[in-house]
Amino acid sequence: MSPPQRRGLKFPLRLDQVAVPPRVFVASKETAAGQEPTAQRSALSSRAVLRPQRPLQQAHADAARRVAPSGVGLDSADVRRRMVQRLRLAGVRSEAVLAAMAQVPRHRFVDAALVTQAYEDTSLPIGHGQTISKPSIVARMVERLFGGANAQRAATLGRVLEIGTGCGYQAALLSLLARHVISVERLKPLYDKARDMLAPIRVEHLRLVYGDGTLGHAPNAPYDSIIAAAGGASLPQSWLDQLALGGRLVSPVCEPGSDRQVLVVVDRTEQGLRHSVHEAVHFVPLKSGLVR
Repeated sequence: MSPPQRRGLKFPLRLDQVAVPPRVFVASKETAAGQEPTAQRSALSSRAVLRPQRPLQQAHADAARRVAPSGVGLDSADVRRRMVQRLRLAGVRSEAVLAAMAQVPRHRFVDAALVTQAYEDTSLPIGHGQTISKPSIVARMVERLFGGANAQRAATLGRVLEIGTGCGYQAALLSLLARHVISVERLKPLYDKARDMLAPIRVEHLRLVYGDGTLGHAPNAPYDSIIAAAGGASLPQSWLDQLALGGRLVSPVCEPGSDRQVLVVVDRTEQGLRHSVHEAVHFVPLKSGLVR
């Protein structure tokens, strides 16, 4: 049981306020010479003070000169910088994409139980059968949006349509790389979650839409860039129709007669649509309709 607090003292106490309890008797050459116990206790009570051992003294000195450590904790820019270094080694070359990924705190878009894995190159569940994609996949897909027939795409992605908002992480990245971003999510709980996640950022040119992503979003078409986070057997015609001249679309698509997905890039040129097939990927299936 803790000793009773003394009146007039406020906690926490300083070390010089903590007295040795009266029952503690410390013998010395002087007290052993024949002083009465009462006199001994009186002498001790007037001068006996708990003296901290060196480790405690050292800890106090360390605390006095302590500064916030850098590179420690998920809020540290160094954590994201190390992720970016790994992405660079993995082949991501776009400095704009790497800079955006170094800026957006990915751990704030995942569930609390998974934050320690936020900067690992792995996909993580975000609920409702959906996932946040691996950083390397996000980086490669957004990187592929740059280029194409429009020379201006080297500097900005222009007007972007994102299919599948999910938790909002990729939308936050795109907002740093585009003039305007429309992100469509068909699952109302995820739409609400992304809205809450992105609210502190307050990006005026980022708009979330609760809607059927297979239909695109015609009111703001055409789009310079379209990126999808779900793959079906083919690309919806609405996406192709809403792609601007000089624009580029990046999406996973299932290979014919297979569940295996590959990344497909479509460029709209003056001669028409030009398709190219890239690496294998694995995304959730593309579905239509709204879910509340």
